[in-house]
Amino acid sequence: MEKTDLRTKNSKNKRYFSRDLVQSASKKSKRTSAVLNVVVGLCTALTVLILVYILLFILINGIPHLSWKFLTDEYSVRGDNQGILPMIINTVYMVLITLIIATPIGISTALFLTQYAKQGRLVRAIRFTTEVLAGIPSIIFGLVGSVLFSETLGFGYSILSGSLTMTMMILPTLVRTTEEAILSVPMSYQEGALALGAGRLRVIFNIILPSAMPGILTAVILAMGRIVGESAALIFTLGMAYAMPSNVFGHIMESGRTLTLHLYALFSVGKDINQSSATATVLLIIVFVLNRLASLTSKMLKKG
Repeated sequence: MEKTDLRTKNSKNKRYFSRDLVQSASKKSKRTSAVLNVVVGLCTALTVLILVYILLFILINGIPHLSWKFLTDEYSVRGDNQGILPMIINTVYMVLITLIIATPIGISTALFLTQYAKQGRLVRAIRFTTEVLAGIPSIIFGLVGSVLFSETLGFGYSILSGSLTMTMMILPTLVRTTEEAILSVPMSYQEGALALGAGRLRVIFNIILPSAMPGILTAVILAMGRIVGESAALIFTLGMAYAMPSNVFGHIMESGRTLTLHLYALFSVGKDINQSSATATVLLIIVFVLNRLASLTSKMLKKG
């Protein structure tokens, strides 16, 4: 009987001990979770505050100096004219020409990696190359673009040299993001189309690309942000000219500064915070409008 009582007491003690351990572990996990929630909340608040501070600083200093003359007039170093119309035109030129060159190359590369190439050394080498390109500093792209496009090919300081340099810079983003968008398309779509007798090209153009188009547009949005915000690489290839374009099509062989380069020139030479903030405000508006247009297009494609 005594042995039975001892066993009963020991089993009860073990249950109590295990229950205490569970309660202690539960309390520790709750404390840890509470601390993590506080840390995550503080980091989120800090990120939002930094963004809000930057936007408010630019808008408060820039909006009072915006005017129709500022947006439509030319620029003069002497201070007679402080307009940014040539810079807006050059920025639009850079975005359109770079995307026209880079988008077909990026999409074709992603299609090759996902639809045609065997998953082996070649695919791994291409993916490794794109990852390395994504990590190279932009100033190195500017140096290579200056030697290759401006000097060797004879394009000089021109929008074409800058666009080709920016093509090299945004290709990793286009390829990797487009590849992920294509891989997210369910295999059942492709298998069903192939089972019905559709050819590979028809499957690609009628099923894969339309289904992956929202992701491809996301890649284009990221690329546009990179083009609009780049300055280091364009100093060596695009130049810093601020004259109005002489003609529509021949302007691609002329030098010209974008809004980002103009902002850099204003603040580095004269430290004119008012004109710099006004230029930055226009730059933010252009980026916002481009992103909204791409987002609306993506939503329309998703509904379709």
